[in-house]
Amino acid sequence: MTGTRWLSDEEKRAWHAFVAASALVDRRLDLQLKESVGISHQQYGILVQLSGTCDHEMRMTELAEALLNSKSGLTYQISQLEKAGLVRRRSCTSDVRAVYAVLTEAGQKLLEKAAPGHVALVRELIIDVLTDDQREAIADGLGEVTRRILGDAAEAPGATDSPQAAAG
Repeated sequence: MTGTRWLSDEEKRAWHAFVAASALVDRRLDLQLKESVGISHQQYGILVQLSGTCDHEMRMTELAEALLNSKSGLTYQISQLEKAGLVRRRSCTSDVRAVYAVLTEAGQKLLEKAAPGHVALVRELIIDVLTDDQREAIADGLGEVTRRILGDAAEAPGATDSPQAAAG
């Protein structure tokens, strides 16, 4: 097969390490959140995004983009969070097609309860395991991957100043 640039041994090592670590970390974070507060890692990310806005709400299409999720996938997760009383939906008065997801007081309280354990596990699994140089290399490298996939003008998704977002 001419033209195919097969991975070298070092490239395979990097790829396999990324795939394994990302799956294992996500699985552990998901399990910890489900056991401690009854929500998934994906649902935690939704609550973090909503809490990071000044009015604790986002248009559903913008929320899906920020979370790198499909609109249908987000709709399902919002329905689950809505059943639990953690978010609610509201219509837009100026655009009948627009729907907003709104973080409820119960959702904010659950997020505040979940965040310390979540951050502690993120530290245990990633932050405290790596050196400063390794963390910088990962942030730079994976940031570049994200920029190339989303386009050069795209800002990294999930960027917010809320304390819960620190380990989103």
